Amino acid sequence: MYRWFQSCPPTQFCVKISQINSSSQLFLMFSLPLPKIRARQIEEMDLAALTKLLNKGFPMQGRHFWARVLASLGAYSSPAGLPKYGYLLESDGTPVGVILLIFSRTRTGASELIRCNVSSWYVEHEFRTYSTALISRAITRNDVTYLNTSPAPHTRSTIELKGFVRYNQGVFVCAPAFSLGANGGGADVLMGETQPNVQFDPLDHNLLLDHAKYGCISMWCLTSERAYPFIFRPRAINHLSVCAQLIYCRDIDDFVRFARPIGLFLIRRGKPLVILDANGPVPGLIGKFLHGRMPKYFKGPDRPRLGDLAYTETAMFGV
Repeated sequence: MYRWFQSCPPTQFCVKISQINSSSQLFLMFSLPLPKIRARQIEEMDLAALTKLLNKGFPMQGRHFWARVLASLGAYSSPAGLPKYGYLLESDGTPVGVILLIFSRTRTGASELIRCNVSSWYVEHEFRTYSTALISRAITRNDVTYLNTSPAPHTRSTIELKGFVRYNQGVFVCAPAFSLGANGGGADVLMGETQPNVQFDPLDHNLLLDHAKYGCISMWCLTSERAYPFIFRPRAINHLSVCAQLIYCRDIDDFVRFARPIGLFLIRRGKPLVILDANGPVPGLIGKFLHGRMPKYFKGPDRPRLGDLAYTETAMFGV
């Protein structure tokens, strides 16, 4: 016997229960409400629940780390009209997925562009079928270049299906103090918080000040003509904090040019090695190219240049 509930709304589904005896089967049809799933922008009221959710997805960092990340995003001034934190996926009002976004303005020559670092993407297991919908909601703008600077191996095929392209083939690990290139022409190294007494770009100064607050090593290399900005993030290898990752320079050639004074400056701070994104060995530097390590991806109108990870999770959170 079948009984159909014609009044059953389309947002409900039917479950069949069968009871077998010697002569017949009984089919009972009843309806249950489906959970309401939606993706929306993250708001201040969501932060406590998202700290717990991110800690569940990335427990190695710890809850205090995620609280600090969300607090940093709250204090960060993202470009007007763009999400401050990113997007969440919720089921009946409860967050079950999250993707953090860091929007910034960057320069290419005389042009100013919008860039977004897609960071910390996690969806609870039972809602994984909605994960692509969450990332699709987060990367909708055609005028924005989206970056993924730390994709987990199991997510790389997914982001490639979404149109992301790898833009570095690996990293180059070098000892800049022993550079074979130019010695910087007697350049002086100055902490980034200090205003140089030679020509400099005020926007570069703001960049150095911001990243010093994030725990980066910000510095100028000064010649008699102008000041060149550099930003590094302390890194550890095998639990030994002997590395600095290049976060920002105006051009990789600038880093090669000033490698020796920069290297000596970093050695005094216990960082004899520098890691930089590369597509092969870097002429003028002593080191080793590690193919396939620390790949980074982009999607959008402007291919990122090597040597610019400003205002990304790498720079701001050390991820």
